[in-house]
Amino acid sequence: MSKRVGLILAFVIVFLAGFLVSRLAPVSGQTTSSAASWAAVPGAKGGQEILGPYEVVENWPKPMTTLPGHEGWGYSAVQSIYAQNPNRVFFTQRGELPALKRPAAANIPQFGPSLSFPVSQYPFRNASQGTNSGLPGAFGGGGPTPFERDPNYVLGREQVAHPNWRGKVGVDARWEHAIVVVDAQGNILPETTSVWKQYDLLFGYPHHIIINPYDPEKHVWVVEAARHAVYKFSNDGKKLVQTLGTPNGPGHDRTHFNRPTFLTWLPDGTMYLSDGYVNTRVVKFDKDGKFLMEWGQKGNPPNETRPGYFNTVHGIAADPVTRRIYVSDRTNRRIQVFDENGKFLDMWNIGPDGAQIYSIYFAEGKLWASDAHTRRIIAWDPQGHLQYAWGGQGEWAGATDGVHGISVDQEGNVYLAELFHGRAMKYRPRRGANPNYLVGKPVYSAWRN
Repeated sequence: MSKRVGLILAFVIVFLAGFLVSRLAPVSGQTTSSAASWAAVPGAKGGQEILGPYEVVENWPKPMTTLPGHEGWGYSAVQSIYAQNPNRVFFTQRGELPALKRPAAANIPQFGPSLSFPVSQYPFRNASQGTNSGLPGAFGGGGPTPFERDPNYVLGREQVAHPNWRGKVGVDARWEHAIVVVDAQGNILPETTSVWKQYDLLFGYPHHIIINPYDPEKHVWVVEAARHAVYKFSNDGKKLVQTLGTPNGPGHDRTHFNRPTFLTWLPDGTMYLSDGYVNTRVVKFDKDGKFLMEWGQKGNPPNETRPGYFNTVHGIAADPVTRRIYVSDRTNRRIQVFDENGKFLDMWNIGPDGAQIYSIYFAEGKLWASDAHTRRIIAWDPQGHLQYAWGGQGEWAGATDGVHGISVDQEGNVYLAELFHGRAMKYRPRRGANPNYLVGKPVYSAWRN
């Protein structure tokens, strides 16, 4: 009897083994469930996943040429972007550039076989570089702006260029609409010209725009890199509430910055500023903007390895749960991690030679970053283990070329600020996208719309 039971069990085991092998073995022309699990959209057939779990929302925002009086003018280098909600998205830019299209190939001079002009110029006009129009107003000197001389000053139509701008005013570029606000369909909201335009000459390099997610009044903050200041506005933009730093006065102390870059907050309202392009420090403030402390020393680029030494402090983000502060030490190609009081905890390298992390963003347990060298949007876990990456170079809609800012709204749409082409971009999650690959939504502790 026992021999018979043994034979039956053996038969069952062999049958089950064969069944499992047949189920797991790939059939020609089919994708295994294991392989599909690596896809941003499991089971998707074809494609290359250049944009990962997203698809670009085309014709967003609407062209600047749709504004009355701006026919022939377009966006310049888009520095930063922030979605208060899907229907109110802020972005900053360095003035306006002429709206141009790539010249037809027949109109480009040929210098020899297989050699065309311009050589190594991609895109055909880089909105972030150029002596005349690429860096309008950025990092120049000069005295107080009209707004600083008179708080009630309103920018007139005759003011079309930044005082520090080189080039032909109104031909090469003009200094208008440093702050733009658009809705979910990409329409430029009236507040762009009726409210925020009055502050145009307050800025020379509006590097970062953001709202503190723990602030019930939703103040709008702008880090101004050229004038070494941080500005806090009422949410409607009608009032400049607070100024940190000394405008036009670079320095390194409690009341002076030198080309600051980004802001982040902890749930209790504690604020951190990366300061930044010239200074090499992180500055900590209380919820009212009172200076508390700083940390960071100047390193030896481009291969500094000592903790707490920086070269180009360009990007900062906070984990609201662990209260860890992530800092992009851009020139040294690494992320450094500190506790809330500047104690060094960890670091990791961000990639190959030439890697340039412009912006970092922390949400839902992942640190996301934009690399201007590889043109990738990258995710690491809190310990620096690579999780996922997407993006690619090109002139096609959605190309991630020189991404300088990342934001996510309540619906999970992702917004990117791009320098090189000079554009703000919106991406929506693809149907069936793996949620582990989506850029996490930010914390909305004090407000949700």
